[in-house]
Amino acid sequence: ATVFLEFWKRRRAVLTYDWDLIDWEDEEEELRPQFEAKYSQVERVNPITGKPEPFQPFPDKLSRLMVSVSGIFFMISLVLTAVFAVVVYRLVAMEQFASFKWYFIKKYWQFATSGTGVCINFMIIMSLNVVYEKVAYLLTDLEHPRTESEWENSFALKMFLFQFVNLNSSIFYIAFFLGRFAGRPGKYNKLFNRWRLEECHPSGCLIDLCLQMGVIMVLKQMWNNFMELGYPLLQNWWSRRKMKRRGQSMETKISLPQWEKDWNLQPMNLHGLMDEYLEMVLQFGFTTIFVAAFPLAPLLALLNNIIEIRLDAYKFVTQWRRPMPARATDIGIWYGILEGIGVLAVITNAFVIAITSDYIPRFVYAYKYGPCTDQGYRQEKCLKGYVNSSLSVFDLSELGMGYSGYCRYRDYRAPPWSSTPYEFTLQFWHVLAARLAFIIVFEHLVFGIKSFIAYLIPDVPKDLCDRMRREKYLVQEMMYEAELEHLQRERKKNGKQYHHEWP
Repeated sequence: ATVFLEFWKRRRAVLTYDWDLIDWEDEEEELRPQFEAKYSQVERVNPITGKPEPFQPFPDKLSRLMVSVSGIFFMISLVLTAVFAVVVYRLVAMEQFASFKWYFIKKYWQFATSGTGVCINFMIIMSLNVVYEKVAYLLTDLEHPRTESEWENSFALKMFLFQFVNLNSSIFYIAFFLGRFAGRPGKYNKLFNRWRLEECHPSGCLIDLCLQMGVIMVLKQMWNNFMELGYPLLQNWWSRRKMKRRGQSMETKISLPQWEKDWNLQPMNLHGLMDEYLEMVLQFGFTTIFVAAFPLAPLLALLNNIIEIRLDAYKFVTQWRRPMPARATDIGIWYGILEGIGVLAVITNAFVIAITSDYIPRFVYAYKYGPCTDQGYRQEKCLKGYVNSSLSVFDLSELGMGYSGYCRYRDYRAPPWSSTPYEFTLQFWHVLAARLAFIIVFEHLVFGIKSFIAYLIPDVPKDLCDRMRREKYLVQEMMYEAELEHLQRERKKNGKQYHHEWP
């Protein structure tokens, strides 16, 4: 992620230079008509241009911003409520699938629960996306941004927050909360004193996390490609069909000129490339934040982008009207969002490796409790007996249902015949301490490497830097020659002696 962003800075510098936008400032941008109409009665002198312009008082700006932030938190809480509803569904479905008459479903009830839960969650995600766009419009217009770029940045930030929480809240639940509060045999925690909290698959929570990410990522990419190309194709086909009907009824066989055919194409979205940027940024989050749990995500993203490049080219050339150009020196707030995702990815992957995966428990067992204790980790035989060590014992007679014997479950708890039955063992605390230590060391190490890479890669390529310095030198030389020529003319006009050097 860091290398990508650093090389994007270099590419941005080249594009800015090629399009002659090095010295273009945002102050040259015109005010939005809505801003001028709202605050035309309050004016102040612009410190840059020296001209009076409409001004938004700070108390008014702060109050509008607070209302907007409250709206954002309300929508985020709505997403979390939807996630909780999916969790309740999984608890109910888990009970139903486990007692299903069909043997295949009864045997693989956990995969059936996860699969149906993911599909329902995806439908909720796509439904809420429609609501989010309208709410983001209302909240952004309520803030009354000064310029069009400020409006786009504010709208982009809201859409990203809504979409990011909407897509990733269920993934964060599975990665860090699923199975953490389920309890133990004989003392399970239940929701509403009715449904037992869901546990991870016996192979670990990474399977559920991988399934959740795979289904959401594949389905969302397919849906986005359909909406970007299939939907405009259907709309254009329908408009051409209506025009043919109208032409037949009018009995005219005059072919339309090209400009009128282009006018009948689909107009570009009002906020330009917002949807394209948002799709790529969310995909960037999928390929970095949980890449430790779903290593296939970068490959799926690469294949999707190779296809989408051609689809976008076809869409812009044949299905959409030509978009209106606008000046910009960078991608705006999207770069800051990408940097934030890079930082979040380091933290999240550290927690996934330490908490969700079995890497740390295996590491502790190999060095502290396995057959290779005090000998160093040499080969796979050091993990012999790990599964048995990770399972605790429960006495079935404690259920009071006539059962006898023992069963095993994943946890680090004392056996029922010990002096402190079902209390956490010393191995549990060793694993917990190792997990916390790994998170701290991993984050500091990766952040250090991240900063070092950013320091090594210059933001502007050397050849471009030399060209810019050469241009600056030539401009100074031209100004020097012009001033010298002007002074020489003045001296000659006044009859004074002059020389070719600087006076």
